[in-house]
Amino acid sequence: MDTQNKNVKKYGKLIWGLVFGIVFGFLLQKGGATKYDVILGQLLLTDFTVLKIMLSASLVGMLGIYFMRSLGLVQLNPKSGSLGINVIGGLIFGVGFAVLGYCPGTIAGAIGNGYLDALLGGLAGILIGSGIFAAFYPKLSQGILKKGDFGNQTLPELFKVNAWIVVVPVAVLMLLVLFLIERAGL
Repeated sequence: MDTQNKNVKKYGKLIWGLVFGIVFGFLLQKGGATKYDVILGQLLLTDFTVLKIMLSASLVGMLGIYFMRSLGLVQLNPKSGSLGINVIGGLIFGVGFAVLGYCPGTIAGAIGNGYLDALLGGLAGILIGSGIFAAFYPKLSQGILKKGDFGNQTLPELFKVNAWIVVVPVAVLMLLVLFLIERAGL
């Protein structure tokens, strides 16, 4: 019985992940973030659709996670990070984004829309890039990825304050940015 309950929990999480992934992908597609021209406009700072979608998703996700956490429904288990991880990850992400015009999430959405450039370039790039990173990971993990290690703390833990003292001002800031972008007509 104990093993059966663990399997139900395990597969239940996977099913919820799939459901939320489908909803997120649907919203990305409906918002236009799977279109190359919209992403290019974001990179050229002429179309802020992608920024608005991502800020909205981050805002809802942050508030939802911390609300569920305050009710005891979820636990946060952040992965440890470092300056090196962020720099290397940002470079890999940025190069792929600049060369192809898609990020990993929008590649999946664009493939769903039938865009061959996302399928051939994007999926191939993800697979090749992941393979190269995996091959070099053992050396990287002992060197540059450890530089500037800041552990697995969240900002509230770092500042040693109640989470809502950080979440509320960040949420207000995100809303302000969204308002200013919309007001500017971007």
